[in-house]
Amino acid sequence: MIKCLLHSIVFLLFTSTILAQIDSVKVQREYVTKQLRAGEEITIDGELSDLAWDNISWDTDFTVFDPNNGETPSQSTKFKILYDQKFLYVGIRCYDSIPAKIEKRLARRDNFSGDWIEINIDSYNDKRTGFSFNVSAAGVKGDEFISQNGDFWDASWNPIWYTAAQIDDKGWTAEMKIPFSQLKFGEQEEQIWGLQLNRRFFRAEERSLWQPVSLDAPGWVSEFGVLRGLMNIQPQKQLEIQPFLVNQYDAYPSQAGNPFRDGNDYILNAGLDAKIGLTNDLTLDLTVNPDFGQVDADPGAIALDGFQIFFEERRPFFIENKNIFDYEFADGNDNIFYSRRIGRSPQGFATTTPEEFIDEPTNSTILGAAKFSGKTKNGWSLGLLESVTGKMYADIEDVAGNKRSELVEPLTNYIVGRVQKDFNERNSFIGGIFTATNRNITDNLDFLRSDAYTGGFDFKHNWKNRDYYVEGNIVGSHVKGSADAIARTQRSITHLFQRVDAGHVSVDESRTSLTGTGGKIELGKAGGGNWRYDGGLIWRSPELELNDIGFLRQADEIKQTASISRLFLKPTNFYRRANMELNQYTTYDFEGNYNRIQYQFEGFINYKNNWWTEVGAAHKPRIFSNTVLRGGPRWRWSEENFWYLFFGSDSRKKLSFTLGYVNSQAAEKNFSLARYVFRLYYQPFDAFNLSISSEYEENPNKTQYVTETNFNGNARYITGNIDQKTFSTSIRFNYSINPNLSIQYYGEPFISRGKYTDFNYVNNPIAEELSERVRLFSENQISKSTDTDNYLIDEDLNGVIDYQIEDPNFSYVQFRSNLVLRWEYIPGSEIFLVWSQGVVGAGDPSDTLGRNLDRQILGQKKDNTFLLKATYRFIL
Repeated sequence: MIKCLLHSIVFLLFTSTILAQIDSVKVQREYVTKQLRAGEEITIDGELSDLAWDNISWDTDFTVFDPNNGETPSQSTKFKILYDQKFLYVGIRCYDSIPAKIEKRLARRDNFSGDWIEINIDSYNDKRTGFSFNVSAAGVKGDEFISQNGDFWDASWNPIWYTAAQIDDKGWTAEMKIPFSQLKFGEQEEQIWGLQLNRRFFRAEERSLWQPVSLDAPGWVSEFGVLRGLMNIQPQKQLEIQPFLVNQYDAYPSQAGNPFRDGNDYILNAGLDAKIGLTNDLTLDLTVNPDFGQVDADPGAIALDGFQIFFEERRPFFIENKNIFDYEFADGNDNIFYSRRIGRSPQGFATTTPEEFIDEPTNSTILGAAKFSGKTKNGWSLGLLESVTGKMYADIEDVAGNKRSELVEPLTNYIVGRVQKDFNERNSFIGGIFTATNRNITDNLDFLRSDAYTGGFDFKHNWKNRDYYVEGNIVGSHVKGSADAIARTQRSITHLFQRVDAGHVSVDESRTSLTGTGGKIELGKAGGGNWRYDGGLIWRSPELELNDIGFLRQADEIKQTASISRLFLKPTNFYRRANMELNQYTTYDFEGNYNRIQYQFEGFINYKNNWWTEVGAAHKPRIFSNTVLRGGPRWRWSEENFWYLFFGSDSRKKLSFTLGYVNSQAAEKNFSLARYVFRLYYQPFDAFNLSISSEYEENPNKTQYVTETNFNGNARYITGNIDQKTFSTSIRFNYSINPNLSIQYYGEPFISRGKYTDFNYVNNPIAEELSERVRLFSENQISKSTDTDNYLIDEDLNGVIDYQIEDPNFSYVQFRSNLVLRWEYIPGSEIFLVWSQGVVGAGDPSDTLGRNLDRQILGQKKDNTFLLKATYRFIL
């Protein structure tokens, strides 16, 4: 702990010597718009031929953002902005000296391919959030909600607006018509908004901006220019209702005698989404019986360390305005709100006999959800989400036709409330969050927590033109349930209170609640010049529990972090941009055990020809873990070194690729990792693109945890030498018939195989030498049963079997695919035709990955789903 504090003190002293720099001066450009005259109209055809455009002058003088920051662009750009009481109109002229070489790639919405132009609007004028509207030379639209001063761009935001583009002998032109109902602003005589225009000139991979921004700027939205002249426009309350209808047919291999697997099912489903503008600042989103059938399947994954796997949210209702509800309080994926908990797989299980068949639900039904969110002109960001998931039952039927049901997931209510307030001229904010999970627990599900509450407070302060910052947060959790539920929580891998050598935690079987805290404090330099640095402290107390509606991998940890990086922003004849970073961290538990230290170097270079290289290396001289033995004593890994190297070609080309290699080696060959990565992107013509991403991994480990057993009244922790190989490939293609009609395919086979040899038991878990940490079983001590395939252990060689180990070999196989026809037949209304395939199973661990791929995926009958979904968005 003392070493941790010394690191932080040294870092703060270093920081204090830098903070006396003089503020830089930023010249902020202004554009003054005009209102359309009575009777004037603008037709959105991309031609800029309407007479109304003649009533306002062009604004030009763009400057290069990247690569030659501050220079004059190789191609000029100019624009005009007009408005009426309901719409903002934008006309743009992108000059090109060789119009025939304009890159006009067709793609789905939000693809951002080829030449494009975008306008960013900070209608809140908070210098942290904005709305982005993008159109390519091919007429493909893109739109994103910008938050965290440009650190997060949410492409799931799909407002209704209108755009078109045309190519002519001078280059290309674009028009946009943006309803004020899709923007958020307060009621004022004159609206003053942040404004930026950003052009991508594809051939030179050049970005040029209307408002100049330095490459060393601390953010994006805070650097915008100003849009003035919007006089007496009335905020437009949004009211949209979008019902949907889904026809679904499932076909799968039938199972003889199984009434739940007769070969096919038909489902007719309907639901409703609505968006109601309570004010122009605040919106209420509603969903009733939502359908996510067209959403991509999760990628294949397997975890041998016992921890839960984090999956990205893909469901549109929960993605939109995610930034308001987000509360990443520490590092990694730890978050107070993890929306994948809503609609999760049922946590209960049914008891059956060998004569019974069972049909278990894969997900909990979301009966309804409501989300109130937005930001006021006074700088208040507000969010309130409530969702109810229904009771879920497993249906059971025996061979005689007798039926029954067992509850596997209770009726559950989730609430998330979030608030933030900007102040100090938008350079600072404070905020808070509250969540509640309440379950209607019945006797057979009393192992689940009945109630879970979390709360948090966060803040951030920027100064010196936002070049420097200090931020922090604190969170608290309180969970309640039966004694069984809380005992399970204490024993879960997140907590492991049963650790045999832990003096500061222990399992209390009588407890019915737990209360914990966590948080983070960080100070750093985010902009200005070529140097960046930060340092901080993170903690998670032993009783912190967030996994009812949040995500927490491991509690009981104190972590010190520090990093420093050097940016090379001025292009040379060799590179366009480069950076290097050094970082270090140490970890402790709340008993004071010094568990880990790591030093890491990372570097990146983008060459003059747009090829690139990324390299990194790390040294871990000290690695102790409280979780490896799943409640056993603290474990020591041999010291580790790892490095990686990735390089890739110019992503603008019709054919581009990435090759990567990751290598990790522990001392005494305790464990190792070799990962090979190959990614290919191919666009043979403008309307079609194909991408392939493959990974192959070998991950042997001489001390992979297998199980805990008992030997002469003492706990015995068994590990083994695992030879694990994993292969996955994701394949995607998109064919765009036009910007509103496309066909997309996604497919991914995933195979992971693990074979165990050289079983051993833990002798001295914190010994420096591997040979002292574990003892190998001799040939006389271990044999394999011919009846059960279990390993039989006669540890004391007295001729009597002391204990058995189940064969841990595995081969996990998964295949998921989606073929989607998407047609946006009018703005905001869509038809989806989906064909999904899937298979999950167990292969033969003695087979190679190739044989398992052939037998379990290519040669296996798959589950098929055919789905037709239609939506219509009513704008009232």
